Amino acid sequence: MIRDRSELARTPAHEVALDCIEAGIDAAHPARAMNEALERAGNELRIDGSTIDLDAYAEIVVVGGGKAAAGMARVLEDVLGDRPMEGVVVTNDPAETDRIAVVEGSHPTPNESGMEGAKRVLSLADRATEESLVLCVLSGGGSALLPAPIEGIPLDDLRSVTDALLASGATISEINAVRKHLSAIKGGRLTAAARPATVVSLLVSDVVGNDPSVIASGPTVPDDSTYDDALAVLDRYDISPPAAVGEILEAGAAGERPETPAAGDPVFDRTEVRVLADGFTALAAARAVAEEASYTPVILSSRVEGEAREAAKTHAAIAAEVRATGNPAEPPVVLLSGGETTVTIRGDGTGGPNQEFVLSGSLTTDSAGITLASVDTDGSDGATNAAGAIVDRDTADDARAARSALAANDAYPYLADRGALIETGSTGTNVNDLRVLVIDTA
Repeated sequence: MIRDRSELARTPAHEVALDCIEAGIDAAHPARAMNEALERAGNELRIDGSTIDLDAYAEIVVVGGGKAAAGMARVLEDVLGDRPMEGVVVTNDPAETDRIAVVEGSHPTPNESGMEGAKRVLSLADRATEESLVLCVLSGGGSALLPAPIEGIPLDDLRSVTDALLASGATISEINAVRKHLSAIKGGRLTAAARPATVVSLLVSDVVGNDPSVIASGPTVPDDSTYDDALAVLDRYDISPPAAVGEILEAGAAGERPETPAAGDPVFDRTEVRVLADGFTALAAARAVAEEASYTPVILSSRVEGEAREAAKTHAAIAAEVRATGNPAEPPVVLLSGGETTVTIRGDGTGGPNQEFVLSGSLTTDSAGITLASVDTDGSDGATNAAGAIVDRDTADDARAARSALAANDAYPYLADRGALIETGSTGTNVNDLRVLVIDTA
């Protein structure tokens, strides 16, 4: 999975960190998660203990989007076998399928192809009847890959707002509050289109806390955010939207446009949501690998958020505490965490949150016994071809250059020059960041 692994595995500690990363990504792969959660027995489809009588439906419709959507669709084809079925999913990581159409879109900025795919998803949902079982597969990246701007919003305007929000340091919940109110598919509107069909959502979560209203901007679940919330986000980050966007949001806040369907709306009477894999899935697998390597694993949290460079300082401080005092565990220790950190762009360099985490962490600790690694489990950190990076004191050998790179958001070339970048290519999943700090004995 990890390219040039032999060159990255400079020490036994590097080897352990890379093993943890590979195990975490593999455990969160949608095919593995879905095959463990889904089982077909005759006319019954069992999903995590619940049972669906397939004979109660005249047809099965598969829709959805996200980085893992094609792989999830392929598993459904295998599990459901010869059942009558059609569908379409949108992804940036296509896979070969037989009956479910796969449309390739763009992430993190939506494109025309993704928009056309989203229209096809809405069209299929709209044709569903009371005798339809709609299986909706969603994963990280679904927000960008299912752009369906409401009438009056050009795709370029949606792209402009998306880019500004991504560069602002806004949280994923804040970004989605805006996107939901500019979309015909997000914020429960896909379920509204499919009514009165039965809608079962199968999710691979890239969201801290697994809130289904945030995963892919919640196309099939109630939305508690409002037009006022969307305007507040733009104001908070000093973003001036295109005129058409501003007019739509202002009209909605004034009660001139319908809100996204909230909890209690009858459109959700025949819906069910199942989260099949998440960040803790990856952490648990990494923990098992650390134990096998005779390290004491400590999962700090699966819910780390905030600025990547600041989170790195805290992680590095805990690693230093382990070395100095044996708290919270005596070394050798592997510290693990997940979540979704962000970067506020101040410079014009190249990098991503996981690369900034590693770079900042390397500046915080000078111990030879600490190895830091961090990756985005989808294989692409920021807008780069690297999943993340791995360093120790010997790798991060120029503090002045590291500080300069961090100030310019230019972690990528600094780490590339030192052979520290971790490259995996597209992994077919996305459960946020996976961080591994290996602390050896003195």
